[in-house]
Amino acid sequence: MENLIETLKNNSYPGRGIIIGKKKPSHMRILYFIMGRSVNSRNRIFAFTGDGIRTEAFDPSKLSDPSLIIYHPVRFYDGHIIVTNGDQTDTVRDYLADGKTFSDALDTRQFEPDPPNFTPRISGIVYPDLSFELSILRSFNNGQQCNRMYWHYENALDGSAYFISTYKHDGDPLPSFDTPPREVALPDPDELWQALDKDNKVSLYSLDIIEEGRERTMKQTIYNANKGD
Repeated sequence: MENLIETLKNNSYPGRGIIIGKKKPSHMRILYFIMGRSVNSRNRIFAFTGDGIRTEAFDPSKLSDPSLIIYHPVRFYDGHIIVTNGDQTDTVRDYLADGKTFSDALDTRQFEPDPPNFTPRISGIVYPDLSFELSILRSFNNGQQCNRMYWHYENALDGSAYFISTYKHDGDPLPSFDTPPREVALPDPDELWQALDKDNKVSLYSLDIIEEGRERTMKQTIYNANKGD
């Protein structure tokens, strides 16, 4: 099983990443991180909302283009937890509210319109029974087609998780993540935050979902580089 902490220590720019896995029986963990190379991308923080989190400009005077950087990365809806790297979070929530599915929603979207990178849209959902799905919408043939990939997991082994990110590593243009989700050892949030490149990391969100009998508790933590976390 891959050691994600060591992998990320040697990767200065995986971009944005989603990790979903299980710490132990009835204890799931979701992690989502963002990184940035430009002033606009780095000028962000995560902030709690009533139904998840959103990105905000740390210094509003430096915000030049909010279109692809201000969104809700995490939203809770009717026992579901949605995590994505863009405004497709809202698309998924709206489709669930209409009785449709995760893939129904993402079939209406495609990769981000930011040539030459054509950043993939990465998304995940955890269902009320703690099964989960991951998806990547990736450019194919230099933005002429969209390659839509979905993976459904009924469970994860104790201590394991599945990881996807927007990019393989730094580059110009940035090379898209191009494999199925990688099975990794479920990381500790503090260790994950420390493993991300200190110059490029922006924010990290951690959510632990713990079931004890009929009770479910959720523990949320945010790390923001711009606030000195």
